[in-house]
Amino acid sequence: MARYSSYVICTSPRSGSTLLCKLLAATGIAGNPASLFYRPALSDWLTRLGLTPPELATERAVLETIFEAAIHKGCGDTAVFGLRQQRHGFEFLCEKLAILHPGDLSDSERFQRVFGTTLFIHLTRTDKLTQAVSYLKAEQTGLWHLAPDGTELERTAPHRAPVYDGDAIRACVETMTDYDCAWEAWFEREAIAPLSLSYDDLSNDPHGTLRTVLIRLGLDPAAADGITPGVRKLADDTSREWVARFRAENSVA
Repeated sequence: MARYSSYVICTSPRSGSTLLCKLLAATGIAGNPASLFYRPALSDWLTRLGLTPPELATERAVLETIFEAAIHKGCGDTAVFGLRQQRHGFEFLCEKLAILHPGDLSDSERFQRVFGTTLFIHLTRTDKLTQAVSYLKAEQTGLWHLAPDGTELERTAPHRAPVYDGDAIRACVETMTDYDCAWEAWFEREAIAPLSLSYDDLSNDPHGTLRTVLIRLGLDPAAADGITPGVRKLADDTSREWVARFRAENSVA
């Protein structure tokens, strides 16, 4: 029997969260994790969940509808709710949870009220430079994910050639670093010891990382057997050239 009713993958863009979500969903017992609360806007949440709220509904009533639909989607056909949460939308999510459960409660207590006993998973990417390059390159080209066979899984804009921008890379490194610091500060404030995972471990040993998560959730680790990664790395010669150029221009080892 599962030790947790839900889990939240606390992360930042280009940290391997899509790979982890696909691995967990493929087990058939660990929910259907996705970014259901990506942007800090109820309109975005409603769109992602395919909802149209009744006219004149109160914000609380709309939120009740949203979270009910989110739990259904994040569970899939399993008993565990999975959620991927990016840092930039997290404070807004906490604000809305407080509308449903006001009073002298912590953020983590509100998560428990809405989603049940929750495991927080902190997925990070140590090399912030390669993370920033990956993010900016995807943003410029519009291509975010490839399937193992090379076909496109996610494209948000027509293709255009990537262009090196050292200032944008530097700003993105700072942003990704700030995201990690904000997660760590929140875990400390809430007295949470998250399950810590790294991009490198996930990339080098996806099967072993998946088993680690299943064991922590109290689920059968054998469900990881035979599951293969559902996405392919996007790093290429351009990515490596940008990293090398940035390091040379900024005297970064």
